[in-house]
Amino acid sequence: VKQAVDEDCNGKITAQELQTSLMNNNCTPFNSETCRLMVGMFDVDRNGTIDIYEFSSLWKYIQEWRACFDSFDTDRSGTIDVHELNNAFKTFGYNLSQNFCQLCIRVFDRKGHSSIKFDDFIQCCVMLKVLSAKFMQKDVQKTGVIRVYYEEVSEDGYESRLRTHVFCGDSHDYNS
Repeated sequence: VKQAVDEDCNGKITAQELQTSLMNNNCTPFNSETCRLMVGMFDVDRNGTIDIYEFSSLWKYIQEWRACFDSFDTDRSGTIDVHELNNAFKTFGYNLSQNFCQLCIRVFDRKGHSSIKFDDFIQCCVMLKVLSAKFMQKDVQKTGVIRVYYEEVSEDGYESRLRTHVFCGDSHDYNS
């Protein structure tokens, strides 16, 4: 698998090479943002690429996500809708509202079909985990409530579309 991904045979795999080799169920290539996110997660030496060892870990990670995705795609459509996403989040231990799940679908659905493909599901779940970890760091009293100052949000460096919607553009109450 690694040789097919490393197009220029230099021993390093870029996010672009990864994107070229990965396909969703409907034979569309993975989202470039998802590929950059995954390379960043597995790039242990922080050189912007992954080597064969890092790729082996990434490949296992993708296979685990594939099994997870398939288990929540109960209608076998090749996509995850809002109800399937809500079930996934509950299984992962998140008690999130239907409104929040709809927001996630809107943010990560690149085609406007009210569902997300495999690569978008990975990106959505990873971003939720990142946001949750950041939230938990700030929730030192474990109350489920934090105070976030504008400077913290703007300086934190998240490149997430989800953050943009939650903090800047969407005024819904996601706990109802």
